[in-house]
Amino acid sequence: MSFVSLSVTAQTLPEVSVVAVQRKAVGSGFELDGVVQPVKQSTVSAQASGRLVTLAIKAGDPVRAGQVLATIDDRETQTGVQLSRAQAAQAQAELRNAQANFDRTRELLAQGFISKAAMDTADAQLKSAQAGRDQASAGEKQSGLSQGFTRVTAPFDAFVLQTLSEAGDLAFPGKPLLTLYAPLPLRAVVQVPVSRSKLVQDSALVEVQVRGADGSTQWVRPSQNSHLPTADAVSQTIEWRLELPATAAKDLLPGQQVRVRFAAGQSQRLLIPTAAVLRRGELTAVYVVSNQGFALKAIRLGAEHGAQGIEVLAGLSDTDRVALEPVRAGLAGAKPVGNAVQ
Repeated sequence: MSFVSLSVTAQTLPEVSVVAVQRKAVGSGFELDGVVQPVKQSTVSAQASGRLVTLAIKAGDPVRAGQVLATIDDRETQTGVQLSRAQAAQAQAELRNAQANFDRTRELLAQGFISKAAMDTADAQLKSAQAGRDQASAGEKQSGLSQGFTRVTAPFDAFVLQTLSEAGDLAFPGKPLLTLYAPLPLRAVVQVPVSRSKLVQDSALVEVQVRGADGSTQWVRPSQNSHLPTADAVSQTIEWRLELPATAAKDLLPGQQVRVRFAAGQSQRLLIPTAAVLRRGELTAVYVVSNQGFALKAIRLGAEHGAQGIEVLAGLSDTDRVALEPVRAGLAGAKPVGNAVQ
């Protein structure tokens, strides 16, 4: 019975494919953490004074350009509109009277019944009435604008990021009511240390790591790069803004963290497949082929390079071979098979 058991055990020993650690030419540089921000973001403020009567939206709601977001008590502005309309009507009546007086005076002057001075007076009265009409018309337009300011509308298609006031609050010109952001376009914002600013400006390649809806990651190139011309006095960093293409930004959210890579030239690095890495808490390791099968070895990783693999900074040499299935390689009796092509 013992011989049969040993035979079965030998036949069921797990076999694990291995791959050689390779030294490859990859882009040199460094990586930093960045944050996704909307390119178009606006804080909508009140332009009229009064009590905030309604707030028709809440955080997270989609809004369309021109949609009414909030209303302010308009009784005062309504009174202003009525007053300006009455003043415009009065000015129009005075203009008609001055025009009629001007026409009569001109006829009497032609007949020689009045002096030239009387004609000048009638002309001055007509011009004064025209100016009064224009002033009253401008006042009517101004009161109409003030009345329109009691209806707060969305400046563009957007989502509501947050509301800064509630119905019943007192509104006044300049008071923030809510914050909006457009879902596209988006950009990655990264703070680059001043000590590395020259290397960043000389970088031949800038990439942003984004995560898709299925959880996969990819490195994409920004459609446009820019940076602020000054450094932050406290953190001693320069803000870089990397606008993302729409295809890469559609699955991202404002505030989400991304990885930004600045690459300058090529350098030789040790690379292994990402699948070979075993992470257990704070331990990062791989199973290396040894005389007894596999041995667990702690490593320190660097930057990821997509399909080429992940960079190994310490713990391995280019003579090592690592298991492609680290969990399986940890089983008792596991033995390496072949040398898979990386």
